[in-house]
Amino acid sequence: MNALSTDFSMRAVTYCNPDLAQLQSYPFEKLRVLFQDVPPPSNCAPINLGIGEPKHATSQLIQDAFSSAVTELSFYPSTQGSEALRKAMSQWITRRYDLLSCDPNTQVIPVNGSREALFSIAQTVVGRKLDNNLKPIVVCPNPFYQIYEGAALLAGAQTYFVNADPNRNFAHDYQSVPDTIWARTQLVFVCSPDNPSGAVMSQEEWRDLFALSDRYGFVIVSDECYSEIYFAEERAPLGALSAAQKLGRTDFHNLLICSSLSKRSNVPGLRSGFVAGDADLIAAFTRYRTYHGCAMGGAVQKTSLTAWQDEAHVIENRRLYAQKFAQVIPILATVLPVTQPAAGFYVWTRVDDYFDDTEFAKNLYRSQGVTVLPGSYLARPNDAGVNPGKGFVRMALVAPLEECVMAAHRIVDFLRRVSKIHT
Repeated sequence: MNALSTDFSMRAVTYCNPDLAQLQSYPFEKLRVLFQDVPPPSNCAPINLGIGEPKHATSQLIQDAFSSAVTELSFYPSTQGSEALRKAMSQWITRRYDLLSCDPNTQVIPVNGSREALFSIAQTVVGRKLDNNLKPIVVCPNPFYQIYEGAALLAGAQTYFVNADPNRNFAHDYQSVPDTIWARTQLVFVCSPDNPSGAVMSQEEWRDLFALSDRYGFVIVSDECYSEIYFAEERAPLGALSAAQKLGRTDFHNLLICSSLSKRSNVPGLRSGFVAGDADLIAAFTRYRTYHGCAMGGAVQKTSLTAWQDEAHVIENRRLYAQKFAQVIPILATVLPVTQPAAGFYVWTRVDDYFDDTEFAKNLYRSQGVTVLPGSYLARPNDAGVNPGKGFVRMALVAPLEECVMAAHRIVDFLRRVSKIHT
């Protein structure tokens, strides 16, 4: 077997974890296969709106901090991270979410990016078997970040998907989940601001989800890696910790949030973030991590400390994204039902008036050299067989402004040509 292959096969490999066979190809691998026999046009440069990888320049402040942190390589870092970093994180959390407090010693821990944390949290909180020998359940939003599914399956759980409803601003109807599912649920992943729609959970939605957690005892993990990309400085998205405190849940019982510097500070290669919330869960998570061997390196810690203490570069980052949305949305709105998201850097729009989402992506790439991600690749059919991503595409406005505007014009040109052919 090729160890580097993205397509896993259990061919007589009896020593492998059998749950690996449940993992599906990543969306970008599916996209590569979709495009493998599709030549892009030779008369225009390609523009990739498919991958949500930040492209804005890292601030000089952070670059200088990283350069000066080379002396931090000469020792093993602790799992809990330095006291200075935890303090900076807790101060940022308290300030950003308007909390009464966040104890740096018991309620926050640095992690190597939110992706690593989301996966390992599931390994920490999910039990292996229930009393009736059924597998526990991890509830996921749908569409979703694929790490949720992989984390659940490799923790020995089953997944249950709650579809986003485009008629309710892509809210997830947790009240529709049967009691028999909730009774087996041990973990619920939430993404707010949502990937891909940019929707932000309301206080009422959080109240209802907390009530379900209290009734059935499951842990909530809120993925908030897009929380610092929004479009009005006076209206930062509501976070899970804020919502909990407003309901008097100041101990954040059964609640953790994951955040990251990747999108906030344009440092995806730094692999730096934090997990914060319930002190008992943080203690269990810390114990898991001492064995997992994933302590954040000293140089990354020192650089992260600088990043969490500065907001000027984050405000500038938001300005750049706001500029792109302000120019791209009106262009796309001439041919597609697009709206400004509440947060994040994605445009999530229906395209099925023209094509199936995969055919849309393929034909657009062939005609215009623009890459977008089919929505069906980001979702799974739920128990009713409905894939909520089908008929949608996701566009990541991470490229420079000029490229994003050019891509929008190419999409308009493509769809106007298609409309003429169809009429």
